[in-house]
Order: sequence, then C-alpha cells, then structure tokens
Amino acid sequence: MPAILRALLACCLLTPALLLAQPKLMPVDEGPSDPEFFAFRAQLQIAIARHDARAIEAALDPQVKLSFGEANGLEDFKKIWRPDAPDSALWETLGTVLALGGSFDTQGDFYAPYVASKWPQDLDVYEHMATIATGVPVLQAPKPGATVIAKLDFAIVEVGRWDARWIPVKLSEHRKGYVERRFLRTFVDHRVVLSKRSGSWRIDLFLSGD
Repeated sequence: MPAILRALLACCLLTPALLLAQPKLMPVDEGPSDPEFFAFRAQLQIAIARHDARAIEAALDPQVKLSFGEANGLEDFKKIWRPDAPDSALWETLGTVLALGGSFDTQGDFYAPYVASKWPQDLDVYEHMATIATGVPVLQAPKPGATVIAKLDFAIVEVGRWDARWIPVKLSEHRKGYVERRFLRTFVDHRVVLSKRSGSWRIDLFLSGD
C-alpha cells in the first residue's frame, strides 16, 4: 500500500477515537419547565433584540452583582456596559448567554448558560473549554482554510489558552489543533443568575471570571 494511502487510513481511524476520548457537555435548557420564568426570559430576549436599554435596566436587581469586586448595582451596570452606546457589547454578550439555555438550582434560581450551570466540578475552568455545537472543526493551523483534522460534538477539550481568536486544543498526548474561539465556552465566560424576588424575576448576577 502506498505511504500516502496508509497515512490517510491512519488519520481516518484515529479521528473517531479522538472524538470518543473527549468528555461531553450536552446542552441543557430547563427554562420551559417554568412558564412564568420562560415568559420573563422571552421578554429579556425581545428587549435585547430591540436594544431596549430601559427594559434591561428595569429587570436588574437593585444590587445586581457585576464583578468580584465592588462593581454592583444599576449605576455600575451603566458604566461597565454603556447600553446606550452604539458599540455596546451588552446585546451580543447577554443575548448569547441567554440563548445557550441553562438550569435551575435547588433554590429555584436559574443559571445560564448551561456551560456554567452544568460544568463538571473536576475539570479546571482555565484549562478546559466546551464546544457549543456539533461538527466543530479542529484545524491543523490557526487560520481560516487550514486543514480540518477532527470535528467535535459538544466536547470538553484541554486548551493552551482561551483569550485569542484561535484556541489551541489538545486532542491526544501528542496531537493538537486549533478551534475558533466563537465555538468554545468555559465556566468563567459571562454568565447570569436570574432569581425570583418578591414575586418577580430579576437579573441577580451578570459577570465573568472566577
């Protein structure tokens, strides 16, 4: 058998094994189980689509937690997110978080996205990331058009860093590739906690980090 055919065959046999070796983090959305909560979240998503800053501000808990420091409450929210600015990152960031589902805790609070609410406790949040789709391509080099060496389905992978466009991911002991950042999330990315206070749902927490 020619050497090139042997190499291709080895690659075909190796790729499924690599995929099977990766732990999974499947999407979860428990929101529809509570009609009142589901309606509240839907209204938030409508406000996000319309860039309705007043509606989002009205949904914030007065002491909404925005950082692990002293940045909390409505005024800090305005300073951090600048919701009235044309280039505000609020809409894309919060919209993505809510679109990725989530789950209720034992107290009835809703944590989103599911990557945060269901993250495995035994995996380091700075050394691992989860792919948030099926068929996520792993490229041989960190650039568009590079050779696809594997595809990942809702897999958790070990990463070398997580603050660039192309994230190096470890597929096996001696094999790595690159995944575009938009296909990956980890627990320390932005997340929210939605809580029911005095009969009304509110945004209780909206931050990133650990």
